[in-house]
Amino acid sequence: MATKVGIDLGTANVLVYIKGKGIVLNEPSVVAVNRDTDEILAIGEEARQMLGRTPANITAAKPLKDGVISDYDITERMLKYFIRKTCGSSRFFKPVIMVCVPSGVTEVEKRAVREAAIMAGGKEVYLMEEPLAAAIGAGMDVTEPSGKMVIDIGGGTTDIAVIALGGIVTSASIKMAGDKFDEYIVRYMRKVHKLYIGERTGEDIKKAIGTAYPREEEVSMECRGRDLVTGLPKTVTITSEEMMEAIEEPVNTICESIHGVLEQTPPELAADISNEGIMLTGGGALLYGMDQKVKERTGMEVKVAEDPKSCVAIGTGKALDELDRLQELSMNQRGPRYSKRGRR
Repeated sequence: MATKVGIDLGTANVLVYIKGKGIVLNEPSVVAVNRDTDEILAIGEEARQMLGRTPANITAAKPLKDGVISDYDITERMLKYFIRKTCGSSRFFKPVIMVCVPSGVTEVEKRAVREAAIMAGGKEVYLMEEPLAAAIGAGMDVTEPSGKMVIDIGGGTTDIAVIALGGIVTSASIKMAGDKFDEYIVRYMRKVHKLYIGERTGEDIKKAIGTAYPREEEVSMECRGRDLVTGLPKTVTITSEEMMEAIEEPVNTICESIHGVLEQTPPELAADISNEGIMLTGGGALLYGMDQKVKERTGMEVKVAEDPKSCVAIGTGKALDELDRLQELSMNQRGPRYSKRGRR
């Protein structure tokens, strides 16, 4: 019997879920390549350690950008490495794979993901929209007629959706998420402190003192980088209040998109959401005060999933077991939602 594998092919991290084992892999979606020989030197956490520290002939980069494949060849090789690492390399027992894609991707982008998963060793490959997988992974029953709202704040995209009867009723996918938070922090440090820092440092600051809503007690940390005036190494002390100011724009953009989706939601489903509240998933849900910010802007209760980072991967794995039921529901609504492609 073929192994059933759910893959959250994220801009920041790749998570692999195997039925009966749970999450078996959680590594950064970063690949280090020798540009002279086209040889892959490192994948995952080892490659992430090289970001911003490589010599001229080595590139450490993310092959996915804003939730979609930007470098097909490298993505395929990365997927093959992760699938072999978790499922083995048997020629005869190839896994059945469910891969998540953001809700707003085009058919061309879907095909690129599907083909990459097939070339990486998938026997059959299904695609699923991220907010639906996130809702299933968060423990929500998406097959019920009552409306549910899920917000998945990932690395490259934020997916917002209202779900009922196993399908997405209204949704939005915006390229404003965790990576943008890092980018805005880097920009703020350059503009306000005249300090040049790298992407990794921006992410570390976000995790340590980043905030979307005022904290009861202000926290601070030291940040090291290069002084843009003197060109020498420099250390400055930054506060959580400054970081709230730094990421105010992307946080507000996400809140405006949530408001936009609620405006398009049928009144009966909006009433259901008002009663049940909103579910936050994805790594961005762990940003301090994000739930409070969304609650302030919508006036509704906001819950953070138990394991927000793993929701999409867990949801894809669970969806493979419920595939027939979900396909039947989606066919009854707006045509097939789960696209399948097998090996030729």
